[in-house]
Amino acid sequence: GLLTTADYWVDHVRRPVRFADGVRAARAAGATVFLEVGPDGTLTGMAQQTLDSGETFVPTARKDREGARTVLEALGRLHTTGVSVDWAAYFGTAAATARHVDLPTYAFQRRNFWLVDVADAASDAVSLGLRATGHPLLGAATALAGGDAVVLTGRVSVATHPWLADHAVNGVVIVPGTTFVDLAVRAGDEVGCDVLEELTLEAPLALPGQASAQLQVTVGAADGDGRRQVGIYSRVEDLPWTRHASGELGSAGAVPAVEAVAGVWPPVGAEPVAVDGLYEELAGLGLAYGPVFRGLVAAWRLAGEVFAEVALPEDAAADAARFGLHPALFDAALHAIALGDLVPAPEPGKPYLPFAWSGVRLHAAGATRLRVRIASATAGSGATSLTLLDAGGLPVASVDMLAVRQVSAGQLEVSRTAGHRNKLFQVDWVPAGAVVRDPFVPVLFDVA
Repeated sequence: GLLTTADYWVDHVRRPVRFADGVRAARAAGATVFLEVGPDGTLTGMAQQTLDSGETFVPTARKDREGARTVLEALGRLHTTGVSVDWAAYFGTAAATARHVDLPTYAFQRRNFWLVDVADAASDAVSLGLRATGHPLLGAATALAGGDAVVLTGRVSVATHPWLADHAVNGVVIVPGTTFVDLAVRAGDEVGCDVLEELTLEAPLALPGQASAQLQVTVGAADGDGRRQVGIYSRVEDLPWTRHASGELGSAGAVPAVEAVAGVWPPVGAEPVAVDGLYEELAGLGLAYGPVFRGLVAAWRLAGEVFAEVALPEDAAADAARFGLHPALFDAALHAIALGDLVPAPEPGKPYLPFAWSGVRLHAAGATRLRVRIASATAGSGATSLTLLDAGGLPVASVDMLAVRQVSAGQLEVSRTAGHRNKLFQVDWVPAGAVVRDPFVPVLFDVA
């Protein structure tokens, strides 16, 4: 055609090019996608200045960019705008081995990686007459007037603490018992008590949907021996408070010599125990653990004791420094109990959960990996003792006694609904007075 004649190119040099007119004419003829074949993207930019009604302009070459990759990017863009591309021709002999890959995630399926601005949280607490704690769940603390009692407050939800969604019992997301231990230990730090002498878990804290629960940890005045009562409460909106745990804080005095178990690891003579499939077995019992809580790495048995290694995943380890001991890491240490004969086998649907803690001491904060030793606290009791060490064998935490108990789905459901019911729908008894009613006439109860 025309492009191969000399007259065309003579006119091209001697007369106006009328580039804009040509682009508009192409658009009027129905063209919506313009592909530039040339050494750069100059014409693409000029065409975009000429038309501005949703057309697509794609250059096949860019200055200082690798040619084959630029052409491939151009083909990909044409494909996404609906232009038919002969991919078999592009791949050639490799077409038979080409495979589809997953699409990128949508914009709303994202994760946040920025740091929490602790400084702003601290200034907010101070402006409200409180003291910032720096704890991920307990944002502020205050000493009550007229005594030496202390209250720590905060909020918790799956939206603000998404790692909690990885801990579900019989289909209900609940706050792990190790979290209550961490809250009580942090409250003890606030008043100079370094031992959680006792903590009994009374009711689970369920987190349905995106509901946010207020937290309060109360620490009473010290008695003659320096012990203080501690209680952990929550409520949703302005519903009544529920007490989830209560216990006693004290001071250790001399620290037990937990360093004695450090040394050769694993202990000489310990037999490896397979951990593959453990979390699937626990899920069958009703304990569904997500990635953050699946921290059991290896385990061994020796003379009735269980030894294990647990670790936090990398994305959770960044937050460990703000806890005394990250609840997910602490909870993973308890999973090794299932690998020994320390407690009776649980019934399906009635998994064991922590119930009562005694003699809990935190020796070092911010651990992301632990060595764990679990032994019977008292022969035949089903209670265990735990020693937690870091990778170098130095003490991180110790528990003199942990008692567990089975929890059914019904108990969790009652707990979940009791704390989150709609207060507008409650049955109220109205005095009937001395009126005698016909027994065949139904009585309507007032509903507030």
